[in-house]
Amino acid sequence: MAKSKFTLARNPTFKTDVLLPDVGGDPVPVGFEFKYRDRIELASLYAEWGERHKALSEQSEVVGIEQFTALLIDLQVEQLKAVVAGWDIGEEFNDENLRILVRSIAATPSAVLAAYSEAFCNARLGNS
Repeated sequence: MAKSKFTLARNPTFKTDVLLPDVGGDPVPVGFEFKYRDRIELASLYAEWGERHKALSEQSEVVGIEQFTALLIDLQVEQLKAVVAGWDIGEEFNDENLRILVRSIAATPSAVLAAYSEAFCNARLGNS
């Protein structure tokens, strides 16, 4: 049996399934292609997102629920654009459809980002 060799050069993308929530049904596994980011890039992304979430939370009572939700959707679309390279969904992967996905169910962006993070954890733990 030939052993695969480890290489320091990372593939620019990787694929994994994401369990997307479905209203009135069970979560649906959907293939996503994610952008690889090294630890420094991830730390920078997560720090930026944390700061933006904090600032957004501080505005929530001032701007009202509708504007807060719109601002949160904008942030979540940007987050997914930073890590998603493609998907196995019938509709084309583009900005408009990404926004539709984020607007569809509140738990969807978290499910995608959790699967992205989990792919790195599983690789670190040797569970992939």
